[in-house]
Amino acid sequence: MQLKIGILGTRGIPNAYGGFEEFAEHLSKGLVEKGHEVSVYCSSNHPWQQKNWNGVELIYCKDPENKIGTAGQFLYDLNCLKHASTRNFDILLQLGYTSNSVWWRRWPRNMINVLNMDGLEWKRTKYSVITRRFLKKAESLAALHADHLIADSMAIREYLYTAYKKYSTFIPYGAEIFLSPDEIILDNYKLKAHHYYLLIARMEPENNIELVIQSIQSSGEKLPLVVIGNTITHFGKRWKKKYASENIRFLGGIYDRKVLNNLRYYSKIYFHGHSVGGTNPSLLEAMACSCNIAAHDNCFNRAVLGDEAYYFKTEKNIHQILLQVSEENDLQKKKMNLEKIRTHYNWAKIITSYENLFLNLVKQKQ
Repeated sequence: MQLKIGILGTRGIPNAYGGFEEFAEHLSKGLVEKGHEVSVYCSSNHPWQQKNWNGVELIYCKDPENKIGTAGQFLYDLNCLKHASTRNFDILLQLGYTSNSVWWRRWPRNMINVLNMDGLEWKRTKYSVITRRFLKKAESLAALHADHLIADSMAIREYLYTAYKKYSTFIPYGAEIFLSPDEIILDNYKLKAHHYYLLIARMEPENNIELVIQSIQSSGEKLPLVVIGNTITHFGKRWKKKYASENIRFLGGIYDRKVLNNLRYYSKIYFHGHSVGGTNPSLLEAMACSCNIAAHDNCFNRAVLGDEAYYFKTEKNIHQILLQVSEENDLQKKKMNLEKIRTHYNWAKIITSYENLFLNLVKQKQ
C-alpha cells in the first residue's frame, strides 16, 4: 500500500537547524525509498528553496518569525495546517506541539493526525512561569486531541499514560555510525586529537552549558572546552561574552555533518548536558561517533546510555570525571554504545517502525 504522508513541525529540510529537522530528513527520504509519497513543510526563510529533495516534495509556507519573533512560529504552523487541509494525506505527522496544538481545531480531520510529543517543553527553565503554564496546556491539548501519539523514549511514554491516560507508540530517534574519521579537519580549529573536550547544544540553561564551562574552569584543566551552538541568542551572547577564552572556545553553530562528526570522534570527553527531553538526537550521534560521554544524570539520558557513560549533576561530579577517565574502561563503553546504535537506534529500523505504524493506522481507519 502506497501512503501519502505530510510532515510538519520543522523549519524544513535539508537540516539547517536541529534535531527535528535531522529526523525529518532521514524519515522522509527513507519513506520515499520505500515507495511512499512524502511532503515536508518548510519555512519560507529556509536557505534551501528548491521544491524537491531526494524525492521528497518540499512545501514552503510563510514564516514571519524573523520579523515578529516567537509569535511567528504559531502563524507559521497555522499556515502549514491551512495548506495541509487542502491535500489528501493519509497521515499528517506533526513533530512537537509547542506552537501547533493551539490550532487543534484546525487539524485536518480527513486524515490521521499522528503527533511526536518530543520532550517536556514546560520544564525548560529558560521560559517564564506564564510561558511554562502555557506549554503545559499546549501539551495537554496535543495529547488529548491527536489521533495517535509517538514517544521517543520510554520515560515519555510512561509520562503520557500517567498524565493523560493516553497510550503512545515508542519509536526512538536514530543515528549513523561514523566510519570515516579525518584528523586533518581539526587543523581548521587548531585542535589536537583527544586533547580537547566537546559540548554541542542549543544555548539554553537546561542544557547545563554554564555548569560544564564553570567546572572546566575551576578544575584547573589545561585542555580546552570546545562549545558548539548558535551564540546569536540571549544566553549564547551572555555566555560567550562572559567565558570566551583560549580555554573555552565558542565555535558558533556548525551544521556540516562531516565536520561535526570528526569533532565528536576526536574529543577526549563529550559533555551532554541536556536535562529535558526524550531520546536526544545529539546524544545518539555522539554514541555513533565513538565518543567518551559524560551526561547529565537524569532518567532520559540513563535510559539510553545505561552504564556506558559518566554522569554528573554538580561541579564536583565533573571534577571527578576528569580524574576518572580511563582509556581501557572507556573503550569498552564506546564499543557497547556503538552496538546500541547498530541494534536499536539505527535509521533503517526506525523508518520501518514508522512505516508499519502508519500502515496499521490506515488499515484500522479503513
